[in-house]
Amino acid sequence: MPAVTELPLPSTAAVQAEPAFQPLPHNFVRATRAAAVGAVLGLIALGLAWELWLAPTGSRWLVLKVLPLLLPLAGLMKHRLYTYRWVSLLVWLYFTEGIVRATGLPPGAPLGLTEALAWGQVALCTVLFAACAANVRWRLRHPARPVEVTA
Repeated sequence: MPAVTELPLPSTAAVQAEPAFQPLPHNFVRATRAAAVGAVLGLIALGLAWELWLAPTGSRWLVLKVLPLLLPLAGLMKHRLYTYRWVSLLVWLYFTEGIVRATGLPPGAPLGLTEALAWGQVALCTVLFAACAANVRWRLRHPARPVEVTA
C-alpha cells in the first residue's frame, strides 16, 4: 500500500498575495439594470399613488400589491441573474392587471384617470420585462471574465 503524504497548506502570506478579482459589469448590463430598477421603482410609486390618492378603488388593502415589488430591488442592484429571471415572470401579473383595468371600462364610458394610470402601468411593465430579458440574454451570451482590481 502506498504511503499517503500530506501536502503543505499555503501560508497566509501566499493567500493574501493573490490578486483580488472582481468582474466589472459591461455598460449594457449597467444600462439594463438602471432601466429595470427605474421601472420597479416606478411601478411601486404608481401603485402607491394610484391606490392611496389618485384613483382609490375604495379598498385601501389593494396598496399591498406593491409589496412583492420590493423583494427584487436588492437582487437587481447586485446584478443577480436569478433575480432578473424571476422578475421577468413576476412582471406579467402587473401587466395583466394594467390591461384589465385599461380595457375593462364599459363601452361609451368616459375615459378617466384610471385608464391613464393603467396604461402607464402597462408601459412600465413592458420596460421592466424588456430590460430584464435583455440583461439575461446579454449576460448568457457574454459570460463575465474576471478583471484584476488594482489597489
